[in-house]
Amino acid sequence: MNNKKMTKGMLALLLVTVMLSLTLINAFADDGKLSDADIDAIINTQTDASQVTSPFITVADSVRNSVVGVNNYTTSYSYNYGYGYYGRNGSSRENLSGTGSGVVISSYGHVLTNYHVVEGASRVTVTIANDESEHAALVAGYDADLDIAILLVPGLELPAVPLGDSDQLQVGEWAIVIGNPLGEEFARTLTVGVVSALDRVVTDTSYDRYGRRTSITNTMIQVDAAINSGNSGGGMFNVLGQLQGIPSRKYSASGFFTTTSIDNIGMCIPINVAKPLIEQVLRDYDGSMVTEDNTEEPQDTTAATADSPLLGKPRLGVTVTSITSQAVGVLPQGALVKEVEEGSPASEGGLLPGDIIVEVDGEITASSDAVIAKVQGHNEGDKIQLKVFRDPGLAAQIENSMIDLTQVGEGEYVELTVILRVIDNRSM
Repeated sequence: MNNKKMTKGMLALLLVTVMLSLTLINAFADDGKLSDADIDAIINTQTDASQVTSPFITVADSVRNSVVGVNNYTTSYSYNYGYGYYGRNGSSRENLSGTGSGVVISSYGHVLTNYHVVEGASRVTVTIANDESEHAALVAGYDADLDIAILLVPGLELPAVPLGDSDQLQVGEWAIVIGNPLGEEFARTLTVGVVSALDRVVTDTSYDRYGRRTSITNTMIQVDAAINSGNSGGGMFNVLGQLQGIPSRKYSASGFFTTTSIDNIGMCIPINVAKPLIEQVLRDYDGSMVTEDNTEEPQDTTAATADSPLLGKPRLGVTVTSITSQAVGVLPQGALVKEVEEGSPASEGGLLPGDIIVEVDGEITASSDAVIAKVQGHNEGDKIQLKVFRDPGLAAQIENSMIDLTQVGEGEYVELTVILRVIDNRSM
C-alpha cells in the first residue's frame, strides 16, 4: 500500500516537472524572446472610460467650452513738436499689452472677467480654444474697485455657465478653476483644490485709471487650486458646475529680502459681489443696437497734423502744466490748470484753476502735451468732453511754485463740456 502511494507521488511530481519544463520552453522559445501573445497581453490593454468617474470630469464637460481668452491691446502714438504747434504725425502702433481669461455668462455674448485684464485697453478681443480668429469685444460695464468687468461679444456662440450663490460656499468643498494660464498655449487649463477660507479681507494699494493712488479693501474666497498669470478673469466652479468665483490674484514670494515660501494661496472674487453689475449690464442690453461691425475700434479723426499752427486754432483759454513725477500717485496724471482766462471757453465750461484734466473726449490724457494735442485736433464750435480731478486743497495753493501734497484731500472727478472757439492769445 505504501509502495503504491509512493509510486503515485513520484508520477505526480514527474508530471508537474514536465509541465513546468514545457512552460519554460514556450516562454523562452526563439532564443529566449517573448512571444507575440505574451507581448500582446502586456501592451494591448483596454480602459473603459465609462467606469472612470469624478465630479471634475462632469464639471469640465459642462463648462470648459464657456471659458475664453481675453486680449488687451493698447495703442501708442508718435508726436511732432515745433514752435506754435503740437500734434500727432499720424503714426501709431498697436501692442498686445496682456492676456487673461473670461467666462461666458449669457447666451447674448456677455463675458465676465477682471477689470485689470482690460484696464487701459484701446481694443479688447476674445479668443476661443482651437480657433485662430479673434472676436471683437465691447466693455459693457466695469467696476474698477471690485476688479470686475463685463464684455459683450456679438455673435459669440458659446454656452453660458450657470451662476452659483457664493454665500453658500463652505470651507473644504472642492474649488475647480478653469482659465488660460500663460495665454492660449494652455487654454482652458483645469486645476483643482478646495475652498481654504471665506471672507478673506484683502487690501490693495492700487491706482485709478489716471494714476492716482488709492486703497481698496475687498472680501475674497481663498482657494488652494493653482492660479497663475493669465488665469485672472476665469472661473472658479463648484462640483455642480456653477460659477462661484472669479480668480483674481495669487500670493507668491517676491522681493530681494523675502525668504518666506508661499504656495497655493489664491484669491477669487465671490460671484455674488459681481451680480449687481451683471444685472445692470443685462438690463441695459439692447441687441438691436449691437452688431459685430460696431465693435471695431473707431477711426481717430481728431489727430492734428504736424503743420497745424497754434494761432488761429480754437482753444480752451487756459495755462497748463504736467503733474510732476513726485506728485504722481497722490495726484492723478494729467494737465494741471494754472490759469483760466476770463470769458474763455474754459471759463464758460466751468474749468477752475487747480483742476487736473485727465480725459479729453473719453481718452486718457496723462500730460499737458496730450491735452494740447487733443484740443488742437478740433475745429471752432466743436464740443469737447473733459474729465477733471478737483480738490479744494489743491486749488487753494495753485499760485505756489511748490504744491504741498499733504494738503490734498480725497477730491472728486468732475465731467465738463466746453465749446471751443478761436481766441487771440497763445494760451491753450
